[in-house]
Amino acid sequence: MNSPLIELHFLPSIEYFCALLPFEKITLEKHEHFTKQTYRNRCHILTAQGVARLTIPLTAKHGKVLITDVQIDNTVRWQPNVWHTLESAYAKAPFYEHYADELRKEIFSGHKYLYEMNLRLLSMCLQWLKWKKTLLETATYQKNPPPDTIDLRSLISAKKDFRLRETYQPQPYQQVFGNIFAPNLSLVDLVFCEGPHGTTVVKASRKEN
Repeated sequence: MNSPLIELHFLPSIEYFCALLPFEKITLEKHEHFTKQTYRNRCHILTAQGVARLTIPLTAKHGKVLITDVQIDNTVRWQPNVWHTLESAYAKAPFYEHYADELRKEIFSGHKYLYEMNLRLLSMCLQWLKWKKTLLETATYQKNPPPDTIDLRSLISAKKDFRLRETYQPQPYQQVFGNIFAPNLSLVDLVFCEGPHGTTVVKASRKEN
């Protein structure tokens, strides 16, 4: 089977996991240059005030920077702020207590590099879904990957609505706030609300092309 090539996101969206669902092996792009205003350091969750964006602050860099060299700005107390937002949003979710400690530990682990933290969070999310996927990493950057590789890099763009892509179709589930379903949030929203049933929701949400 062909395998996908994709970049790492921070606490990825349901759409991200819909894209990865069919594959046993996943190759992560380790040699790209960091791109601003992407999901590499941001995600969306649902709060009492509506959909909110969580952003990981990064140290100032100039010019092209390899993704593995992008550093988190830990001089800013982002961890308490991010965790307070997550706790306020999901403390009353049915499965919050099942997953919160593990997520909190990762948020406060003091990671220096964004790539390292995102890799740990992706592995954690895959465990939550009980998906046994093999994660590989690129050895070099290839603008044109081999024929047996499905290039998903930058497929899931923060600048375009998911409805313009052929990956995800919303399957509503009971969320903590609001009467109108908010689609395609971070997987944490789905897991805190649905627990082990989250995998079923992801499978039902994948568009079959």
